[in-house]
Amino acid sequence: MGVNKMELLEKYFEKMLWGSRFMVLAAVISSLLLSLALFVITAIDVGSLMAHLGDYLNATIEARKVLKIEMVAHAVGAIDGFLLATILLIFSLGLYELFISDIDEAQNSKRSSKVLVINSLDDLKSKLAKVILMILVVTFFEVSLSMAFTDALDLVYFAFGILMVSLALYFSHRAEH
Repeated sequence: MGVNKMELLEKYFEKMLWGSRFMVLAAVISSLLLSLALFVITAIDVGSLMAHLGDYLNATIEARKVLKIEMVAHAVGAIDGFLLATILLIFSLGLYELFISDIDEAQNSKRSSKVLVINSLDDLKSKLAKVILMILVVTFFEVSLSMAFTDALDLVYFAFGILMVSLALYFSHRAEH
């Protein structure tokens, strides 16, 4: 009789353990909402940038140089925002597929992108790493727009940074094949 009680206890414990995977829904929903918020915020920022296009057209040549750098920096920042929103979306979908269920709509759709199909934690990590690397590249570019080179060493550091970014892109691409 003691063995039956242990088997029954084990069965209920395993059922509870398996059901605990639904706690991941908190991360899925939160990441999805944060992704949506970042998409909206970044789209509003792009709209604001477009509203200032008239300032550029009416500016003097000297002022245009400054405005151009600022506008390009804001555009690069928008790319950053969209990439971060995309990371959160991939993370949300990946967690759902790994812990809850396959997304049937994605599996059956011809428009489904392979980037959103996640089969393992390594697959999710790899996809996230690629998007994070792109954010770092875009951020490096954004920062480089406002750099002031005061001596030759600054230029050497900048060239070294470009080399490192290039190597990161090269090795991440090479790892795919």
